Amino acid sequence: MKRINRRDFLKLGGLTLGGLAFSPFLPGLTDFDDSFVVRIATKDMPVRKEPTDKSRIELSHYRDELVHVYGEVTAEEPEHNPVWYRVWGGYLHRGRLHRVRTIYQDPIKSITEGTRLIADISVPFTTPYRYSKTFGWQPLSPPLYYGSVHFIEAIEQGPEMADYDGPWYRIFDELDSNVTYYVPAIHMRVLSDDFTSPISPDVPYEEKLIEINLTTQMLYAYEYGSLVFQTNISSGVPGDPTGGKGVPTTTPTGKYTILDKVPAKHMGYSYFGQQTTGNVLADVDNYVLPGVPWTSFFTPLGHAFHGTYWHENFGSPMSHGCINMRSNEANWIFRWTKPVHIVGNVATRGLGTTVEIHY
Repeated sequence: MKRINRRDFLKLGGLTLGGLAFSPFLPGLTDFDDSFVVRIATKDMPVRKEPTDKSRIELSHYRDELVHVYGEVTAEEPEHNPVWYRVWGGYLHRGRLHRVRTIYQDPIKSITEGTRLIADISVPFTTPYRYSKTFGWQPLSPPLYYGSVHFIEAIEQGPEMADYDGPWYRIFDELDSNVTYYVPAIHMRVLSDDFTSPISPDVPYEEKLIEINLTTQMLYAYEYGSLVFQTNISSGVPGDPTGGKGVPTTTPTGKYTILDKVPAKHMGYSYFGQQTTGNVLADVDNYVLPGVPWTSFFTPLGHAFHGTYWHENFGSPMSHGCINMRSNEANWIFRWTKPVHIVGNVATRGLGTTVEIHY
């Protein structure tokens, strides 16, 4: 595996850095170093003169721009997430930033017919393409982002690019299963079995417990009553924007069990306007979210633990009801928990890992 240089990265897969790399106001990016780069993961982000929201705005960056980070400081605010990044012109709060890298992959040679492999995006973002006889090759929007996880089911030729004639992976998307789309194979890392192998499978399901405290925004995992894992999370934003006609964004309290687990889930709306079952969207700002990683469902309405690649604001409610986690920590939960036992097509309730949520 090797890294792609910045010049080639700009050319491949229809990517763009939103003009950032060529801006005269951001010197030094001509020698691109991906050791600490963040993507703007919201509509716009102000660069402050000092690491505080009370400081003067020097300039703004916009969604999907990439910004080089030169340092990190811990300030006094916000209390739940006081980390700011020093960038050209001042400071960005890390809450709505996405730390990314650019790692060029060596494509695998083949995929056995009828199987699906799990792979994640290893560049800041890449544009998926679909093909139709009427319109030919068309790019889809939004792009697929670094760290999102997808099923790949074949290796094929994609659209003709002036600077890329390599293989493309065909993506299986359960929400858009009737439409095939493709991603440059060099932009995806095929994941090893280590990402799905169980953690402490010898511990009976009834001796494992996940506790969520919505007041402190903390998650605790126990085995035999002893704490084995803890982290801060982002639960649902309190309220019901549907006016009682849909699912509130407040994370429900009570006692639940892990019902099902999927390593890659398309949440929100599809590329073509279809909505997921259940109304539970993953984030208050993004409505098309393919490849949400390491999803562990605990209610029939779709509430779940899952990885989050669109913010770093853990410790504060951010979602439409789900439990947002760092992707590596969501992977731990995915591997550690057991879903309900399936007999035929019937799920026997109570046999999955217990989840208790309270204030």
